[in-house]
Amino acid sequence: MAENDHPYAAARPGRFAAEIRTASPEGCAIALLGLPDDTGVGLNHGRLGARDGPAAFRRALVRYGANYHGPTRIDPASVGVFDAGDVQPRSSLEHTHDAVTRRVAELLDLGLTPVCVGGGHDLTWPVIRAVTAKHPHIVGLYYDAHLDVREEPGSGMPFRRIRLDTTCRELHVVGLDPFANSREHVEWFRTHGGFTHDSTPESIHGEHLFVSFDLDAVSSAEAPGVSAINPVGMSARQADDAAFRAGADRRVRSFDIMELNPTYDSDGRTARLAARLFLSFVAGFATRSTE
Repeated sequence: MAENDHPYAAARPGRFAAEIRTASPEGCAIALLGLPDDTGVGLNHGRLGARDGPAAFRRALVRYGANYHGPTRIDPASVGVFDAGDVQPRSSLEHTHDAVTRRVAELLDLGLTPVCVGGGHDLTWPVIRAVTAKHPHIVGLYYDAHLDVREEPGSGMPFRRIRLDTTCRELHVVGLDPFANSREHVEWFRTHGGFTHDSTPESIHGEHLFVSFDLDAVSSAEAPGVSAINPVGMSARQADDAAFRAGADRRVRSFDIMELNPTYDSDGRTARLAARLFLSFVAGFATRSTE
């Protein structure tokens, strides 16, 4: 895509999107990567539409200003952000996953912290496959109403694959809906290094962390545009705080925002929430340079 054809070209001066680089990652610390695929959601019998999540996210991001983060007075625009474009779906779920892993590995080799937007939550698996190759023995923290530890291929399986097929040996989940998970999956999770939390844990031990955010962790009153709605999820304010904390933690090697489904997001509120989470992550990231 030519730079003047990019959605950010419409961003007025003073908008955060106007500061995002699209031509070169030079001088940047964060790489934004779109994952427009919901094949895994279909395999999991979820509501289709998350393939359009990255595009909706970027449209929402253009509407946000670049200003100081209130509590810290840190300017998030001080962090260089490179938009690395999208990884387009391939002929099969496995081939798509392989392409995602390759692209994330390239960004990591450039010294960038990847922030991925999707797309089905299965796409977290190939992201973390690349991250663990660079940062072994990573610990995972994810926000989700579901454990996503199914055996079958699809959006319900990423954390089983991460636990079994990478060096990650510990997983923490926040926002779990006890009535949206089978007893079998809960037992598997607990016996494979999994811990559940009602809110973001104050401390997680580990040299490296990844943070993954499934938007269905948020109440459907505030985030209706997801693949599987959650009537009793966390608040948008809690999600925003979690994103800031993830950005501020120097151990966090990747962050993702998944399951944005604009088909069911009639007024765009979920896309705006996703963009807000990204901005809060970047604002948190900016505090790393002040420590």
